[in-house]
Amino acid sequence: MAANVRPAGLKTPSGRLRRVCAIVFCTGLLAFVLAPMHPLANDDLPIAKPESVGMSSKRLERISAFIKDVIDRNQIAGAVTLVARSGKIVHFEAQGKRYQEEQLPMEKDVLFSLASMTKPIASTALMMLWEEGKFMLDDPISRWLPSYANKAVSDPIAERRESVPAARPVTVRHVLTHTSGLQPIASCQRAAPQTETDTGQLESTGPRTVLEAIERAAPLPLDFQPGTRWRYGSSTDYVGVLVEKMSGMTLDDFMRERIFKPLGMRDTHYNVPKEKVNRVAAIYRPGTDGRITLLRRPVYREPTQCFPGTGGLSGTAADYFRFAQMLANGGEYGGQRLLGPMTINLMVSNHIGRDKHVYVRGDGYGFGLGFSVLTDPGQSQDALSIGTFSWGGANGTLFWVDPVEELVGILMMQLNPYQASRIRPLFSVVVSQAVIESFRDHKPKVMGHDTPR
Repeated sequence: MAANVRPAGLKTPSGRLRRVCAIVFCTGLLAFVLAPMHPLANDDLPIAKPESVGMSSKRLERISAFIKDVIDRNQIAGAVTLVARSGKIVHFEAQGKRYQEEQLPMEKDVLFSLASMTKPIASTALMMLWEEGKFMLDDPISRWLPSYANKAVSDPIAERRESVPAARPVTVRHVLTHTSGLQPIASCQRAAPQTETDTGQLESTGPRTVLEAIERAAPLPLDFQPGTRWRYGSSTDYVGVLVEKMSGMTLDDFMRERIFKPLGMRDTHYNVPKEKVNRVAAIYRPGTDGRITLLRRPVYREPTQCFPGTGGLSGTAADYFRFAQMLANGGEYGGQRLLGPMTINLMVSNHIGRDKHVYVRGDGYGFGLGFSVLTDPGQSQDALSIGTFSWGGANGTLFWVDPVEELVGILMMQLNPYQASRIRPLFSVVVSQAVIESFRDHKPKVMGHDTPR
């Protein structure tokens, strides 16, 4: 009987109250169970009404119509597009499918193979070390890679392509600007080819790390005298290795600890975790009729120690916005400063003069320390301002920052090769036409200087 005695003043809950409590508990439990296991792609992002930053809501709808049209014509499976002005996102949309064959919808938090959009991040990492006094831009890379001292240059005019001594050493500036003359190196990305040895065991014949690939390539002559031409290739792999040599960290660790974590880029990886593979977009290729076929389906790949500066990262549009907006802000985002504004100005200056063709971006572009730089809008296909800096990836991704109009544009799609498609230059048109108040009379936060070399 004593067990049923209640302290004085304590009332038994009514049946109605018990039912309410049960409903509240079950609702909360259900919400917890159904909640996504990862943060939403738009968590903590600065969203604003377009008109508040001088853009038209109505005109921004043309981006959606443009992307829908290319999806309907089966030129791409899907895309995520993002536009920001004055640090505020005014357009962020996912359309189409991330994996067409399985009818999986495109979503804002889908991970894309960034390919060469890794390069600006690797270049930023190295310039963070420049700010710490680790090197000067015209230091020879042989200071950290002794096997690259006293390089020879293959003379294309001489018989048998005889080699001549290099007129100058390959410098840090050369590898940042793709004017190094270094030949392409073997790739260590993903599984290397397997061969059977005399003992019957399988071993990899390819390099396991970027440094190993670079050391293997050290005896090769340069293709041209350093600084005399612009040629896209493996130069940013040397940028990544220099980050590792100077910091004592792998490029993967440096990016994660010094860039991704401070900026909140929680979905950007060299090795995509197994639990995120269901958010990875498939990669497609255009057929002869322009319609796409599957090139690479999303699969889990075992982690490697291959961290190229030239490519290899996967990430979301929201993550890349954080990186791009940091640049647009002069090196700071969300209260985290990675670089000083004077460093950003240096990086987005044209370092290669006006006589070298940046053929990957087309006419009207120069090149800075990790970015193409728009120098002549009259020659360019892009509807952007002088000083716009940008880069894209082999699988169709693209970003640009227009510092004059304070615009950030990000296009995430997976199409390889993308060169025959006009989607990327037309994206700049459907974005810029939505500007209804120009900022041309304002002083940009960052703006490179013309530095012909």
